[in-house]
Amino acid sequence: MLHFFKNSIAAIKLPDKFTYPFHYTPHPLCIIAAEEVQAYLTTQFQWQEELQKGKMFGVLIVQTPENRTGYLAAFSGILAGKNLHPFFVPPIYDLLQPQGFFKIEEEHISAINAHITRTQNDPRYLNLLRQIETETAQSRQELTKTKELFKAAKEARETRRRTGTPDAEELAAMIRESQFQKAELKRMERMWKEKITSLQAEADAFTTKIEAMKVERKKRSATLQQKLFEQFHILNARGETKDLCCIFEQTTQKFPPAGAGECAAPKLLQYAYQHQLKPIAMAEFWWGDSPKAEIRHHGYYYPACKGKCGPILGHMLQGLEVEENPLLKNHSHETPLEIVYEDDYLVVVNKPTGMLSVPGKGETDSVYQHIKTLYPNATGPLIVHRLDMATSGLLLIAKNKEVHQRLQAQFKNRTIKKRYIALLDGKIPFKEGIIKLPLRMDPLDRPRQVADYEHGKTAITQYQVLNEQNERTLVAFYPLTGRTHQLRVHAAHPDGLHCPIRGDELYGQKADRLYLHAESLEFVHPITQELIFVEKKSNF
Repeated sequence: MLHFFKNSIAAIKLPDKFTYPFHYTPHPLCIIAAEEVQAYLTTQFQWQEELQKGKMFGVLIVQTPENRTGYLAAFSGILAGKNLHPFFVPPIYDLLQPQGFFKIEEEHISAINAHITRTQNDPRYLNLLRQIETETAQSRQELTKTKELFKAAKEARETRRRTGTPDAEELAAMIRESQFQKAELKRMERMWKEKITSLQAEADAFTTKIEAMKVERKKRSATLQQKLFEQFHILNARGETKDLCCIFEQTTQKFPPAGAGECAAPKLLQYAYQHQLKPIAMAEFWWGDSPKAEIRHHGYYYPACKGKCGPILGHMLQGLEVEENPLLKNHSHETPLEIVYEDDYLVVVNKPTGMLSVPGKGETDSVYQHIKTLYPNATGPLIVHRLDMATSGLLLIAKNKEVHQRLQAQFKNRTIKKRYIALLDGKIPFKEGIIKLPLRMDPLDRPRQVADYEHGKTAITQYQVLNEQNERTLVAFYPLTGRTHQLRVHAAHPDGLHCPIRGDELYGQKADRLYLHAESLEFVHPITQELIFVEKKSNF
């Protein structure tokens, strides 16, 4: 399981602290290790079809007790239907053991599923459902027709009473006719009700049986999941052990999500701790095609997911010296915030990359804090809209609550025109176009967004190619909606431009910055009603 590098690494300095797994630049040793793993993968022809669909792999640089440096490799989930492969570390718990409780109980649940399917497709049950549907439609049709006939007869009797001179015998006949028709209608309703109720009772016997099996399946699945998570005895660098249920008990979700503990990063650290190997650095990379919803690029490095791996790694890294989260560092800018436009009612500033729009966790600098200092008498929320921390460009500020409300209304009504400039990694086939790709938050990996045609919110972006050079494309984006990470996802996703913005750590590759700049804003002044156009050219 422990691999030593094929070439000498003596000239490469080891990092002082372990990788912060949720935001990192791969260490040179991790890159070399990943390349060796990738070379190995290209020789495993029996996996090529599965690998083509895409999978996350990870490498962990470790030191032996004798201070020899090597690496471990792992994959997330299962590979080729198995958890165990000689080149990779084993799972924390092998749920695929043939005689293990998971496989045995899984067979029971599969048997229940099969029984549910058979019952749902039972010819007698399906025939009953069709009969109920047919009889219900027929009863409705016949009762409607009878009611219309009886209504016409009633109207004829009323006309006869008003316009004619019926004698006592004729009036009595009318009464008898009316009474008969009322009784007949009730008889018909009762007859159809009894007929349909009889069919429904027989169908309900099947339905009750199906629902009982579903309840049993749900109960057994929950029990199995609970028991499975209890088998994951997760170590940390201090030698302390917690199971998954205990780890997630302290989180807002309270219970581990499906697949927790089966990602590459926990597997790597667990094996290192079990075999007295000191973790030095870690990296994870994607191999193969991108999934339909998420954005993953072949060969790119990615941070650990926060939903499944966040709590687990929070425990596993205790006892290691870990790099600080770079996003929590104070990115205070010594130079004043650049003001591009200002009047008595509003301000437009040029937000630098690396600065938040509004305060976040820690002591991270923000535009809001600068504005509060510059304009201590300003009221209201101030910030009218937001830019991602990594995005630079024009940000609109209101000096009072009323102006803020009026400007936000323009954003809501999509009357404010915005233009962004972005440098993409790669070339795109069309010079201009419109991207329509609905988005939603990935609850297990915030703030990452995923494409979701069923549950996502409408997101529309117009684009125009400005320049192409050295396998990079400069584009102008005109967002027609304002979803989180809209431009970044629309650029990177295969159903969008399939070219991530340069420096996009979430959806592409890290660089010296995110090459996305909010270049211009056009809006109606909320007080003077003048059309205001503000522009700040990018420096890329």
